[in-house]
Amino acid sequence: MTQDTDPLLYDGHKRYHPGLSVDCVIFGFHDNQLKVLLLKMSHTDQRWALPGGFVLKDEDVESAAHHVLQSRTGLDNIFLRQFYLFGEVERSDRELNRKMLQGRGVDPHEDHWLLQRFITIGYYALVDFTKALPRPDELSDACDWWDFHNLPPLMMDHARILQKALEALRQQLNREPIGYNLLPEKFTMPELQKLYETILGKTLDRRNFQRKMLAYGILERLNERRSGGAHKAPYLYRFDLASYHKALEEGFSGGW
Repeated sequence: MTQDTDPLLYDGHKRYHPGLSVDCVIFGFHDNQLKVLLLKMSHTDQRWALPGGFVLKDEDVESAAHHVLQSRTGLDNIFLRQFYLFGEVERSDRELNRKMLQGRGVDPHEDHWLLQRFITIGYYALVDFTKALPRPDELSDACDWWDFHNLPPLMMDHARILQKALEALRQQLNREPIGYNLLPEKFTMPELQKLYETILGKTLDRRNFQRKMLAYGILERLNERRSGGAHKAPYLYRFDLASYHKALEEGFSGGW
């Protein structure tokens, strides 16, 4: 390997802001499971990691996060929200990073930019599972969806970052609508309720849930039903986008 073939490892310190990174928790929803997109990192004993990246010296931090999301999913216009800054002194794993570098043919000196302390800004994103096209980056061997409640071994503090992201998502449910970015265009009330229950980790009363969701004024009931079920086919709904985006801006009262 030469400097020409892997400039990120050799002279990334010339292009990127030192000691600063972004880590993205990309949520999806499929088969009644809350999914998260993870990368299988090269030369790390089968450890997985959140999609992340560095911030160019002339780039906004949120632009860097959007670049990570687009690169890993192939999607644009993703719902993205910053939720926490992770700045613990010991969060970076020098030996793990050294092993990754050596596995790629780099013998790093002690002041190599990737062996230094990194402060990372956490973002979470909500995407349509069926439209995302997971793609690994230059430091990983695979990029796959995992059930949030059945995760593989994660590197560094990424398990903590994931938990903080879930906490932030649950808080959003109490202030703003969730669903437009995670469900197909048309869905049933039971499917929407299952999404909420999966995120919250608890069962919700069916009648109360429907009454509350309809009272928000963000749903439009269609003159269509979901066919193929054993019971009476439920009506399909879709989000009223104008009302939905207004609720995102203004919020609403009442928790779950």
